[in-house]
Amino acid sequence: MKKINELYTRKPRIIKVVQFGEGNFLRGFVDYMIDVANEKGVFDGDIAIVKPRPFGDMERFHAQNNIYTVSLRGKRNGKIYVENRVITSVQKAISSYNDYEEYMALARLDTVQFVVSNTTEAGIVFDADDKFELTPPNTYPGKLTKFLYERFKTFHGDPSKGLIILPVELIEDNGIRLKECVLKYVDLWNLGEEFKKWICENNIFCSTLVDRIVTGYPQNQAAEICEQLGYEDQLLDTGEPFALWVIESDKDISEKFPLDKAGMPVIFTDNQKPYRERKVRILNGAHTSTVLAAYLMGKNIVRECMNDALVRKLMDKIVFDEIVPTVKLPWQEAIDFAKAVYERFDNPFVDHALLSISLNSVSKWKARILPTFKDDYAKNQTPPKFLTFSFAALMAFYTSDKLENGVLVGDRNGERYEIKDDRKVLEFFAANSKSKPTREFVTAFASNTDFWGEDLTKYNHFVDMVCEDLDSMKKNGMKATVEALVKES
Repeated sequence: MKKINELYTRKPRIIKVVQFGEGNFLRGFVDYMIDVANEKGVFDGDIAIVKPRPFGDMERFHAQNNIYTVSLRGKRNGKIYVENRVITSVQKAISSYNDYEEYMALARLDTVQFVVSNTTEAGIVFDADDKFELTPPNTYPGKLTKFLYERFKTFHGDPSKGLIILPVELIEDNGIRLKECVLKYVDLWNLGEEFKKWICENNIFCSTLVDRIVTGYPQNQAAEICEQLGYEDQLLDTGEPFALWVIESDKDISEKFPLDKAGMPVIFTDNQKPYRERKVRILNGAHTSTVLAAYLMGKNIVRECMNDALVRKLMDKIVFDEIVPTVKLPWQEAIDFAKAVYERFDNPFVDHALLSISLNSVSKWKARILPTFKDDYAKNQTPPKFLTFSFAALMAFYTSDKLENGVLVGDRNGERYEIKDDRKVLEFFAANSKSKPTREFVTAFASNTDFWGEDLTKYNHFVDMVCEDLDSMKKNGMKATVEALVKES
């Protein structure tokens, strides 16, 4: 079988984007979108990928002339959707360590307009021990600071040579956080007030929200997919069809980065928070509020939940009756997003394990459910029935007095499962979930301000409702409790 680069070639273009990160997500999201925009004639620019970490090499990229396939598989408008796209938007793939001079030469390239990064949530960090003299500095913000300083010196502080910086690391206000780190390095390394002024006035640090599940190289299916494609591809990257990129900036960058004009799901805004809230409340909230109950009903992956009439009805009640009305966006936008989420959950190509979603469920309930709960309570002056049920389901899932090797060991009809969370959470359940009467147990959990940041017993009837649900789960089982709950509504 021929290699992909024996069948496909790249059209030469100027390099417009320097991308810190060679991982699956950037290749299946950013590089895919830019490739489409190139094809549609609205961008006409290439990407230089820079590996930000010292380990590993870029040989797989070089062997294929940086050409690879993105295979998007899932559901769209209720039908199976498969798209295989050969990506030709990457011109270079280098290591910031092994190819340091070539990497720094990109800072001197006048055609560069954008910096994109995904260095994980831990990548945007300030380390006072990082040094300017290192080639390159250790941290990503340190690398970026030195890169920008090289550009500043090369073009003598030319205002037009500032860059648009688009971090996609999954932290809130990622652009603001990154800029803060860069400015700290400017001070630490004594790079001067003129450089700092150029950073602040002539570079745009955008905060972004990204959403697409990219599953990467399909180890067990790669041979079959390549056989269907008709070529060998060691960089094959799989993901779901759904995508969303919300870009927040003080200055409008949509004309310079017109991916939306190529039909890409990119939203330019001066406030990304409603979109972040929509994602957290609907997508993440739907997971957190249903999967623990579904697991105790015998389900193991998300798709099973979508195909079970009872779990699906529970999710409908939670999402459409209690979550969507609290989202601070037009109602139809929230409904459309929720429908898209359902298609994503029902993806026949992704087996998303409920136990993997269950990780750290206490902090997830606080971040993903509690704000919705509070908005609904403020409006109706009574706890929302189904979100309150999800609190009881969490307690049922975590019920165990067996703390072994840093995990709680739960029991599902004789089947062992592991409960993973912060140690204080696990110790609380080990000490309280089996030994205390229901009301004492619920009151202790709901009033623990270390877990919730507030005392949840202050919400009228909340403890009563949780106790009723939890007692029903203990006496009748999870399935019967859910059946009674949805029947009442």
